[in-house]
Amino acid sequence: MKKMGIGILLLFVLLILGACGAKEETAAPADKNANEPEKEIVIDKELEEAKAKFEPLGEIPVPADNPMTEEKIELGKTLYFDPRLSGNNVQSCMSCHAPGAGYGDGMAKFIGFEGFNGPRNSPTIINSGYYPTNFWDGRAGSLEEQALGPIQSEVEMNQDLDELVIELNGVPTYVERFNTVFNDKISADNIAKAIAAFERTIVIADTAFDRYLQGEEDAISVDAKEGMKLFAGKAGCISCHAGPLLSDYNYHNLGMSGDEGRFAVTGNEEDKGKFRTSGLRGVAHTAPFMHDGSLETLNDVIAYYNEGGGKHPNKSVQMKPLNLTDKEINSLVAFLESMSGELPVVEKPEIPSN
Repeated sequence: MKKMGIGILLLFVLLILGACGAKEETAAPADKNANEPEKEIVIDKELEEAKAKFEPLGEIPVPADNPMTEEKIELGKTLYFDPRLSGNNVQSCMSCHAPGAGYGDGMAKFIGFEGFNGPRNSPTIINSGYYPTNFWDGRAGSLEEQALGPIQSEVEMNQDLDELVIELNGVPTYVERFNTVFNDKISADNIAKAIAAFERTIVIADTAFDRYLQGEEDAISVDAKEGMKLFAGKAGCISCHAGPLLSDYNYHNLGMSGDEGRFAVTGNEEDKGKFRTSGLRGVAHTAPFMHDGSLETLNDVIAYYNEGGGKHPNKSVQMKPLNLTDKEINSLVAFLESMSGELPVVEKPEIPSN
């Protein structure tokens, strides 16, 4: 009887354990994703269409008669920082185009020779080698020509080129370096080529905007993406700020009075008050803005366009009120900031002594 009782008890225990196992097996969590529908990927068609209108900057064009070499770039950098290039040996190219000021000077209008109050803003040299012409009015047909312009200008650096060549020939280090770089003597032409070679290294091409174009979806913010749509759509910025440099390389009158602009170069009445379209990579580093430095912030710039510009009689027909909201203005600013990247770092070189 005891054996039978023990056997019944064991059987009862086994049945209970089996039932528990069955319950546990039944209670095991199922694969939650097995029956869930895949999430639908939403494509912002407007954003994709806007994105397709932009393109990478590409390599900087280099003239066949002025190839880039490390020695030439270093010589150009030294000349860029050397105050001997001014008539009073006080100013250098760097005085109006300083690395720490977005390669401008941070002022509305430049301060020239002996404190002369300049009529225009010092344009940045960031990406200047991409332009087919230089200066606000396009009076220089190459970066080499641009390099000599301020040196000779009576109101900027006021240095006679022949006297500059004589002065640099009095510096043995320069005589040796020009001979090494050009296999030639010091000349105004070679000075221009060296400075231009250095300026072609001041490039901003790797920005959050560029990384977004390359497929890095999170490289720019949601606001910047909204700004991209506005830039290419409602605001119409892309009508002038297009192409690799985000400039049409053309000249436009935005309604600002007080400066004849491109007219002083061409003599054509239709060019009165027109100024070159600036490229936008690095733009957040280059305040204040416009040819006269009259707009302090990017918000001010967008607000000016939003109002339809000024009242110059030759104002472009493209300058019309945009009816942007404050939120839309902020989105455009966010997009412009995404194009700005990091400033190229340039350390001041040692200036050769006489």
